[in-house]
Amino acid sequence: MIQKLMLKGLVLFSAIVLMSIKTNAQPPEEPRPPRPEEQLKMATEKISRELHLNTKQQDKLRTAYGHFFMEIEKMHPKNTRPKEGPPPIPTEAEIRVVKNLAAIRDAKIKTVLTVKQYKQYQELEKTMGPPRREGPPPGKPK
Repeated sequence: MIQKLMLKGLVLFSAIVLMSIKTNAQPPEEPRPPRPEEQLKMATEKISRELHLNTKQQDKLRTAYGHFFMEIEKMHPKNTRPKEGPPPIPTEAEIRVVKNLAAIRDAKIKTVLTVKQYKQYQELEKTMGPPRREGPPPGKPK
């Protein structure tokens, strides 16, 4: 009787250990970049909150950023990201296009903000981009 109870306990313990190993053995899911709608929501909410924008300003901001994010999305064909590793480094041409789109976006935004708000916006915009990597890309020798 005691042996059967010990055997059941051992089987149960083994099953729990095996299940916990299986769940912990899953590779971590790679973070995906936010979709344009998510980027638009995050950016406009942060800027509106920080600069205390009125409804008209928020609408113009949403339009300018919406166009910016949709154009960026058009630049990146679907399923071009490698299965493993970091995304490819942008080309000089892509960097120029993004800077041009940002300049257009900022020119639209400048027309609806006060001088003080636009200065605040410029400082805030510096903190809103994707984090910069330091050093060589992962997987490459230093």
